[in-house]
Amino acid sequence: MQIVSRRKFILTAGATSVSSFLFHGCGTKSPINTPSPTLLKATGNSPEINTATLGFIASLDCAPLVIAFEKGFFAKHGMTNVRLQQQDSWSIIRDDLELGGEKGGVDGAHAPTPIPYLLSAGKISKGKAPVPMGILARLNTNGPGICLAKDYQTLSSGLNAQLLQPRITEMRGTGKKFNCAVTALGGTHDLWLRYWLAANGINPISDVSIMVLPSQQIITAMKDKTVDVCCVDEPFLTQLMSQDIGSTLATTGELWKNHPEKAFTMRSDWINRHPRATKSLMMAVMEAQMWCDKTENQLELEKIITSAPYRVTSGEGILHQLQGQFNFANNRSFKNEELRIKFWEGFSSFPFKSHDSWFIAENIRWGNLVEADLELVDQVNRSDLWIEAAKAIGEERLIPPDPLSRGVETFFDGLNFDSTNPSDYLNQLVIKKV
Repeated sequence: MQIVSRRKFILTAGATSVSSFLFHGCGTKSPINTPSPTLLKATGNSPEINTATLGFIASLDCAPLVIAFEKGFFAKHGMTNVRLQQQDSWSIIRDDLELGGEKGGVDGAHAPTPIPYLLSAGKISKGKAPVPMGILARLNTNGPGICLAKDYQTLSSGLNAQLLQPRITEMRGTGKKFNCAVTALGGTHDLWLRYWLAANGINPISDVSIMVLPSQQIITAMKDKTVDVCCVDEPFLTQLMSQDIGSTLATTGELWKNHPEKAFTMRSDWINRHPRATKSLMMAVMEAQMWCDKTENQLELEKIITSAPYRVTSGEGILHQLQGQFNFANNRSFKNEELRIKFWEGFSSFPFKSHDSWFIAENIRWGNLVEADLELVDQVNRSDLWIEAAKAIGEERLIPPDPLSRGVETFFDGLNFDSTNPSDYLNQLVIKKV
C-alpha cells in the first residue's frame, strides 16, 4: 500500500483535471482517475453497479463516509469500488456535484444541507441551470461553532453579543467593516452566523461584511486580522484556539439544540439509474453512523480520521466534541453530552422534511431562494428511501413516528419554526433581506 505524502498529493492533484485525492474500495491510495463503472448482473437486491465517487471535506462530520469505507460497510453491501474524493472547499464539492462522476466530478457527497437545494434550484451551479439532487440521510446533528477574534473576546459571552453592536457601529463610523467568514454562501455555517448576528440586533447585510472562504483560509485570515468572526467545524475550531488566534463563543447546538447539519446527498440522475446501489450506499452509511455514535468506538474513530490520508487533526478537539466537552472563551467550560456531535442517536440520521423547510426559509430570508422553492422539499428530500434502507438493515424501530416533522423547533432567542407555516416564521423576523 502506497501512502502519498501531502506534497506529492498536491503535485499529483495538480497533474489531473480535478484537485482531489482518491481512495479505492480495496484500501489502496492512488492519484485520481475517472472511475470505470463495474456493471453487475442484477440478482434480487444486489446493486446494479459497485462503483460510486463521493466527495468530502476533512472535517469531523465526514466521519460516516470515512468509517463506511474504512470499516468495510460499503463492501458489505456490495459497493466494493466506492471512491472517496477529498476536497478543500465546499465550492469544489459544489462544482464536482454539478459535473457528476461520469465527467470527472462526483456522484454524491458530504455537504451542508442547503447545498442540494441551492443546486436543485439552479442558484449556485456554474451554468445557473438546476442540478437535481437528492438528500438520502442527515450525516450529523450539532457540531460547528462560532469563533471570535481575540481582540473582541470580551465583547461576547456565549451567544450573547449585544456588546458587539456598539463596536461594529464605531468601526463603520471610521470606514471599517466588521468582517465575517463562512465556508459556503447559503450553507449551514452561513445561516448559523447570520442567525446569531440578527438575534443580537446586528444586520448581516448592512452592518458587517460576510466573505466565503475555505476553512483553512479562514484560519489564515483570522491570524492576519482580516476576519473578525467565523463559523467553522472541528478541527478548525480547535486550530483557531490552539494557535491563540480566536476564541470559540458557543457551539451551534446552543443556538438550536440538536440542529441538522451535513447531509449525504447524491445526484438525482444517479439515484434514478441505480436504485439498488443507492439503497446499498445508504445502508452502509447508516451502519457507519451507528458505529460512530458508540462510546466504545470514540478513540478508534478519532485515530482513523486524524491519521493519513484524512488528517482531520485538532489535538484533543475531535475527542472533546465526540464526548460533549466544551472549552469556550472567557473560561466557559462544561460537559454536555446533549450538545455533542451526533451521527445516529435521537433520529440524527433521519432527514426530516421540516428541517429542510427551515433551511429554505432562512435562504429566503437572506434572498438566496424564493418561497416557491419550498416546493423542492418533496423532490430533494428522500426520507422515503431512508425508511426503506432502515427496514432493510432491521432498524424499523428507529423510523420516526412522524416522518415529516420533528415538531415545532425553538431557537435560542425564543423564536419558533413550524414547518406547516413557513410564512408565519418569515413574518416574525425583524432583520431580513426580504
